Amino acid sequence: MNPERIFEAFPAPSYRGTQQQALRDIRDAFAAGNDVVLVRAPTGSGKSLLARAVAGCARTIEEGDPSDATGAYYTTPQVSQLDDVASDDLLADLNVIRGKSNYTCILPHERNTPVNQAPCVRERGYDCSVKHRCPYFSDRAIASNREIAAMTLAYFMQTAGSEVFRTRDVVVVDEAHGLAEWAEMYATIQLGPRTVPFWDELRVPDIDSIERAVRYAENLAGTCTRRKDELLAQDSLSPGEVRERDRLQELIGELEWFVSDFRDPESPTTWLVDQSEPRSRDDGDAERASGHANDPPGGPLTIKPMNPEKYLQHTVWDRGNKFALLSATILNKDAFCRQVGLDPETVALIDVEHTFPVENRPLYDVTQGKMTYERRSETTPKIARTIVRLMQRHPDEKGLIHAHSYDIQERLADLLTDFGVGDRIRVHDRDGRDAALEAWKAADDPDVFLSVKMEEALDLKGDLCRWQVICKAPFLNTGDSRVAHRLEEGQWAWYYRTTLRTVIQACGRVVRAPDDHGATYLADSSLLDCFERARTDMPDWFEAQVDRMEQPDLPAFEPRAALGDSVSNSNAGTTAGTGPTGDSSGSESGGHDGTDGGPSRSRRSRRSSRSSPLADVWDTDG
Repeated sequence: MNPERIFEAFPAPSYRGTQQQALRDIRDAFAAGNDVVLVRAPTGSGKSLLARAVAGCARTIEEGDPSDATGAYYTTPQVSQLDDVASDDLLADLNVIRGKSNYTCILPHERNTPVNQAPCVRERGYDCSVKHRCPYFSDRAIASNREIAAMTLAYFMQTAGSEVFRTRDVVVVDEAHGLAEWAEMYATIQLGPRTVPFWDELRVPDIDSIERAVRYAENLAGTCTRRKDELLAQDSLSPGEVRERDRLQELIGELEWFVSDFRDPESPTTWLVDQSEPRSRDDGDAERASGHANDPPGGPLTIKPMNPEKYLQHTVWDRGNKFALLSATILNKDAFCRQVGLDPETVALIDVEHTFPVENRPLYDVTQGKMTYERRSETTPKIARTIVRLMQRHPDEKGLIHAHSYDIQERLADLLTDFGVGDRIRVHDRDGRDAALEAWKAADDPDVFLSVKMEEALDLKGDLCRWQVICKAPFLNTGDSRVAHRLEEGQWAWYYRTTLRTVIQACGRVVRAPDDHGATYLADSSLLDCFERARTDMPDWFEAQVDRMEQPDLPAFEPRAALGDSVSNSNAGTTAGTGPTGDSSGSESGGHDGTDGGPSRSRRSRRSSRSSPLADVWDTDG
């Protein structure tokens, strides 16, 4: 790597904000001998351009010996981020490669067939006459032979050990803050009807220990291998059989990795296993379940790694000589290094100054109570009333509601419809989220989008969105065994830091440039508690936002006024101040604690001490 080349490798014709200083700091950090440089660069600092400059410092073929690693990888966990890179003219020399399923076969009778199900993978010995023009193999050949190959983190990890994508001199990981969590997710093994092709034929025992899970995984890997070999023995496969073969191969690799890692006495990985209740089956299904009708089977299994340092070593750290990890929210260097298996002594942290005026990105306190599971039915109607008042405050501007879960989204949508403002509300489901998002962005109407899990990788610049509401502190699910395990060990700082990281990411969705502006409203009072508990990990520029936070003056609750000029007032269904149950109560001044509790819902009981932090963050939504 030649860090001195970083300025000439910068792809833009001029520098914006503090980019020149950032390049100087990154250059000096690598020149000082650091193997890894963390670049904490806030929204709008041009991380992709900085990433391209770092990648351009990689050793070239002309500069190295035949045995030397050359070139660079650019990778990001976010598909949308890769799409942005692919469409940016300044980054045209980042050669993008995606997984086979993203490409379509070009054979005349296969135009609707993805490449991973094309004849070349369905028929033994198939000689494709147009392989040299196949869009997947063409992109792969280009990416593997050019100086910079760009791909998602998932594809990057899957190609570990590949003869095509070997070790390179420099690896740049964009949006790297969740690297540990992404690795844990990729290394997690799901065993159930959706992931094991012949699940209904299996008798799954009750797994009461990780040792028993290892024995079962070993046996299942053998069964999968036999099934795969049967498929491979056939001359031709249907598309469904191709999917089964590929899934079996993937599953065998997952199971063998788990068994090998668990039995490695030097592996740092801790493994956890969760087992769900078996799904109910009628007598006919039970009889077909391998003839074990009298033996009740166990349910689906999830085998999870904790701190998968070994997995990251194989899939990431062995893939390059030098690394640049970029994100706005790597909040604690030492904690991050511990999570991903890096030595902090060989890692430098570079802070890039935020150039967006703090007054353009205000935070407002409109908290209405806690959104913990036990308090949610009481607090959600108050938040819905507050959203109506915010719609009144922004009658001609698009808004985004971070609902956190589909349960909260559905409840808010029902309440807002009951309040008579449903004509200005848009929602999405799990399958149509991208299409619904794009339709909302493309529309001219000042609609309000109720979103789930869109705190990251969403660019709502300018009038695409001028205000947003965070309805619930995005705490990790304490019902998840990994989270519970860490909290049992007292890792509360990690827990609040992770929540803060997501909040900061969410706040960056609506302000994308120094001259852009957008307001973020906080509706869950647990967010304020999170800010206090994680304040030592706050970047200075976000701490300035928190310190400026104030309660806004909101208009009195008047649903008809929330519809704006774009929707006819004749569609408003309720009178001013009347909730779904006809209750006209509620706070109409300031942003706090209305008294409209709304319809009561059944609550899940859980014993917990109110002196414990868990009492404030208990959440089972995921």
